[in-house]
Amino acid sequence: MGVFFSYVLLGLSLAAPIGPINAAQMDKGIKHGFLNAWVLGLGSVIADIFYMLLVFLGFSQFIEIPIVKMFLWLFGFFVLVYTGVEGLLGAGKIVLSKGNRDASLSKSFITGFFMSISNPLTILFWLGIYGSVLAKTATMYEHTELLYFSSAIILGLVIWDVCMAAVASSFRKLLTTKLLTIITIISSISLIGFGLYFGLEALKIFMN
Repeated sequence: MGVFFSYVLLGLSLAAPIGPINAAQMDKGIKHGFLNAWVLGLGSVIADIFYMLLVFLGFSQFIEIPIVKMFLWLFGFFVLVYTGVEGLLGAGKIVLSKGNRDASLSKSFITGFFMSISNPLTILFWLGIYGSVLAKTATMYEHTELLYFSSAIILGLVIWDVCMAAVASSFRKLLTTKLLTIITIISSISLIGFGLYFGLEALKIFMN
């Protein structure tokens, strides 16, 4: 059981670093409440599971091909810049509401999923971290135990998702519309910044 909890902790550690998903989840929770933030994070977790599955099945070498890497960076550039610009355009139209009528849960899920699955840093992160964990664990345990410990990592990701959604929705009760607009602008600019970085990385691969 101690080993299981160590893998849950690993999942928490993998989800914790601040990046596009955490920024978007905080923004979504502040504007629309717990459920939308949680569903956005859930979309991200599903994308993470998809990459874990790819590593588990041995597809990591395919993702290392330069042209594939360039496509991934470009896809991430498009998704993040689009999301950031959309956030900036809507920043002046924010109205605090008591319900979630102004936000679609399906849109929140799709946003989280595509932001995560199009993030090359996430892909390379999972290839490096989960790939090395899998390589080490595979020498000590059977396939069923590998799935068991992988589920512990996923549990850690889900716990972080719930915590982020709770924190973001709690902040919502303390903020005015003006402060909310400022936070949205900062969050949107950070997403665009991440997107431009991804675009630069794609350009570097293209130039080589």
